[in-house]
Parts: sequence; structure tokens; C-alpha cells
Amino acid sequence: MDMYGPPVDLSFRSLAQISDALAAKPQNRHRSAKTNSEGKYVCCSMILNNNKLPNLVGFLDVLNHFVDQPLKLMWLDMSFNKLKSIDPVLCKLHELRVLYLHGNRITKIAEVDKLKELQHLRTITLHGNEIENQKGYRRYVISNLTQLKMMDFSAVTRDERVMAGIWRHSKIQSKGTKESSHD
Repeated sequence: MDMYGPPVDLSFRSLAQISDALAAKPQNRHRSAKTNSEGKYVCCSMILNNNKLPNLVGFLDVLNHFVDQPLKLMWLDMSFNKLKSIDPVLCKLHELRVLYLHGNRITKIAEVDKLKELQHLRTITLHGNEIENQKGYRRYVISNLTQLKMMDFSAVTRDERVMAGIWRHSKIQSKGTKESSHD
């Protein structure tokens, strides 16, 4: 018997704000969901894809409402929403290993920097956001999230990791040169 049950599935609910999820009943498409004595799901994953969420205001409340140990969440699908930025609340999820953010409206590549704190993050999807069209997109993400194994459903290769490291090092060097020339 595995330790965790199926994900809390709140996908395809037309949720316009995250707090709307509090009134929803999760779908149970897989197998019988495990709950604790308080009726919270014993799981480590949540699906909130294909909604209309513009931000994650109140996300921790939703997580606390549904999940037995919310800060142990390991897998989160927020794909196909209307997110314009990466909310710092995600950095409170220190155990997060998989994060799907594809098909949103993230426009600034620097948003990715917020996720550096997530040391266990191994898989991320960001394709289908405006940032995907920026020059050096994949290299930027890999150089900032050095622990990634998968990005946009394809493996991060050894060569990509090496090139991202060189690129990151050259950016640090040029930044240092600029700062010292202003003294």
C-alpha cells in the first residue's frame, strides 16, 4: 500500500480565483482517495490546471483546506490558467519536485529566478508562456534552476547543463566588470 493517495484534482472547474476552489469537491478519477480524521486528503499532489486563475492569492488556504500535510506537496499542476507571474508562495513548498506552469501568461523570464529556492525541483514546464519566445529561454531556465532534470517535457542534457553553467558564469563575470567600472 503506497503512502499517498491520488492527487487532489480541481482541474477544469472554471475557477476565476483560487479561493473559489474552497467550495469545490475534488474529482476522483483514479482510485479511492485517502483522507485523515479531519477529511483532508493524504496526498502530495494537486491539479489545478485548465482554470482561469490570474494569480495564487489564497493558495496556501486552499492547500491547507484539502491536503493533510500541505507543505509536503511534491507535485503541482497549474498549467493552462491565466498566471502572469510566478507567485513567491510556491517557494514555501520546499518539497516540490514537479511544477507545471505551461500554457499561462508569464511574460518576464526573470520570474523563473523566484524558484531558485526550490532545491528539490526536478521537473518544470513553462512552454506556452510568452517567455518561451525570448532568446536563450531554455538556457536561462537551466542556468538558474541548476537542479532540473526535465524541462518542458524533455530531458535536460549534460551538454545543456555545461553550456548553461558557462553562460551563468559569464553573466556573473560581466556583471562584476560593470559594477567595478562604475566605482
